[in-house]
Amino acid sequence: MIKTRLRDFLVTKDDWIFAVSDYFHPHGIRSTMRYVPDEEGERELNGKRYKKYDFDVAFDFMRANRPEWVEDVHVVPEDQIKKVLPPNSVIDSLYDSDKRVKAVVDVLEKADIDREMMGVTGSLLPGLQNEGSDIDFVVYGEQWFTARDAIAEAKAEPGPIEDIDGTMWKKIYNKRIPEISFEEFIAHEKRKGNRGMVDGTYFDLLFVRDWEQIQEPTLRGKDIGTMKIEAKVTNADLAFDSPSVYKVEHDEIDHVLSYTHTYAGQALPGEIIEAQGVVEQVGDIKRLVVGTSREPKGEWIRSLTLLEKEGLI
Repeated sequence: MIKTRLRDFLVTKDDWIFAVSDYFHPHGIRSTMRYVPDEEGERELNGKRYKKYDFDVAFDFMRANRPEWVEDVHVVPEDQIKKVLPPNSVIDSLYDSDKRVKAVVDVLEKADIDREMMGVTGSLLPGLQNEGSDIDFVVYGEQWFTARDAIAEAKAEPGPIEDIDGTMWKKIYNKRIPEISFEEFIAHEKRKGNRGMVDGTYFDLLFVRDWEQIQEPTLRGKDIGTMKIEAKVTNADLAFDSPSVYKVEHDEIDHVLSYTHTYAGQALPGEIIEAQGVVEQVGDIKRLVVGTSREPKGEWIRSLTLLEKEGLI
């Protein structure tokens, strides 16, 4: 059995490259196709050109070429996988070849985070980056929070790691197209502290569960309608995971899940949130799901506690 987790990449026997999109794989490896060899492709690796596919176009490609692999994600049969690329497998080589990655690693090592607990995913993982590529930096498990604090300290001092400027915040907001105002978006994002710039390149500090945190799958529920709730967050240990998980105190809803990165880390334990999404019945509990489509409309999570503190409500 092939061992993978979220944000690993897979290379198939056809040299198709997929990003792993789940921790649990009932059959095959749940993932999303990202790169395919193509003579007209704009990226190059080892003398071979590749084309990058965005989410919706990737599904069109897969339906046309491997329809049997298409479910809610792309499910790659294990016997078609040539190799797995974990994000932490490229840290040493990128440290030696990319001064931006080196700058982030140096900050995290000063905070006593081992390199094996760091990684880089996205286009840098298979070596298909271009000049405009962002850096998707991974830290595993509870050390993610130590890393986030170390990055915040580094941004406050002169050096290669800097805070995001207003132009970049606008670009991020327009890319996400969230159902909250720009002012509300900024209030939440600045508190999260998991985004920054390194030598002029945007980077994101992404959470991936450590192996011992991968215990039981998120079961599929039955949609029973939509709901807007106000509830107190009682646990947010996996708030930066994918999906983000918020345990809440509410008469009907047990927890809120977010499948969109926009609402990762959106609230802290003890805060009151407003959330609107799809209600799923899972066994004898109900949960509220936010991010049921690529650009979810009518779905959001807001920390009312934060917005009140910032004078935005």
